[in-house]
Amino acid sequence: MKKVLAIITLLITMLNLPVIADQYSLHTSDSNYTKNFNTEESERILFIMDFSNSMSEPLEGSTKLNLMLKTMKEILPKINPNTWVGLRIYGHRMGFTPMEACRASTLVSPILKNNTPYIEQSLAKAKPRGMTPITYSLKQAIKYDFMGFNGKKHIILLTDGGENCDESPCTFVMNLIRVRRDVSIDVIAFNIKDTDDLEQLECTALVTSGKFYNAQTAAELLNGFNNSIESAKNVEAKIVLPN
Repeated sequence: MKKVLAIITLLITMLNLPVIADQYSLHTSDSNYTKNFNTEESERILFIMDFSNSMSEPLEGSTKLNLMLKTMKEILPKINPNTWVGLRIYGHRMGFTPMEACRASTLVSPILKNNTPYIEQSLAKAKPRGMTPITYSLKQAIKYDFMGFNGKKHIILLTDGGENCDESPCTFVMNLIRVRRDVSIDVIAFNIKDTDDLEQLECTALVTSGKFYNAQTAAELLNGFNNSIESAKNVEAKIVLPN
């Protein structure tokens, strides 16, 4: 908890820094650009799902993977067909070297309307095999998956473990918000016990004004997904870019 408080304190300080341009900056011709986005019409949702090897571990008479797939089958039909939604998965392949394993992240279903049947099909095809490249997945998603869209970007990240590819998702998002504020990340930590991992993941959510769910059971997993989808429907986002 002390670490989380320290992170939030640092975040408050960072928010007073000037916005600078880099590879993650928003592109607009008006430096005082202000726009309201109706979430149901304009917000893009991207699921980033864990297919690391540990998802094959047993839980509640099944496996983490099967519980996750069952939950997704329940929540996907609830998403409005007009909502733009996509799927990225990670950890679904090993590679010959640790470097390759830490780049195992793929956009398997681009962000489109009426896309939930294809997302379900893509989930059913993937198998848990590799590492947990959370930070790399977030970088790829933010840089490429939302390309050409300037509205609110809502990531729903599921993981059953912390980053194990020598990066920090917390550090990444703290640097990210210095240059752009259009991304929120909801994190669902599924059956994670390690305190340091939970703190890193909680930071990743809170720094981006997202929600953090510590789901130790299948019921809590379902609740986390439901709450995250509902928040995407009901929140109106406002992006203000300073000079």
